Amino acid sequence: MRILMILTSHDKLGDTGKKTGFWLEEFAAPYYTFMDAGAQVVLASPKGGQPPLDPKSDEPNSRTDATRRFEGDAEAQDALAHTQKLAAVSLEQVDAVFYPGGHGPLWDLAEDPASIRLIEATVSAGKPLALVCHAPGVLRHVMGKDGKPLVNGKEVTGFTNSEEQAVGLANVVPFLVEDMLKAKGGHFSSGDDWQAHVVQDGILITGQNPASSEEAAQMLLKTLG
Repeated sequence: MRILMILTSHDKLGDTGKKTGFWLEEFAAPYYTFMDAGAQVVLASPKGGQPPLDPKSDEPNSRTDATRRFEGDAEAQDALAHTQKLAAVSLEQVDAVFYPGGHGPLWDLAEDPASIRLIEATVSAGKPLALVCHAPGVLRHVMGKDGKPLVNGKEVTGFTNSEEQAVGLANVVPFLVEDMLKAKGGHFSSGDDWQAHVVQDGILITGQNPASSEEAAQMLLKTLG
């Protein structure tokens, strides 16, 4: 069982002068969920190499058991430092795809042709696809086999407008995940802010926020059987 995890290569938080990237918990919790289940994890990003870490995700109040485990795991750190270039990854080599969030994906992966093609091919091949927090934003330009947006008519979730407002970035991000999913015809649902909420519609799995990352990973494994 091989699972492809795709991380952002984008590190600039709009015009704020601050850094962003991927959210550590949303990588670490799924990574260990997959590894502990005996899966082989393949890591990729648009530029390859070390993906940028959102510094806020490594602050004391954001740390979890999974992030602390990662901090002491030299092998995992080395794997993350050497992600493959996304455009060179072959979908035939993997059984499922997982996108961690963080704000970075809204700038690069949402517009990345290689990511869009890979997601469309993943769904066309009937392979499970899971995206957490801001990562459902990468579905922005993805189309289904019917020529409509992939999320059209599907049950989905993602980082909510109220959560974005709470972190003070609603006017910084290029688009709001909740608004985009609704505009593309998705049947959007959410739980309370910062509480785990995961939705599955066939092979498409979406999680609302960092707290949803482990459950989304478990659901992906269950879907794989």
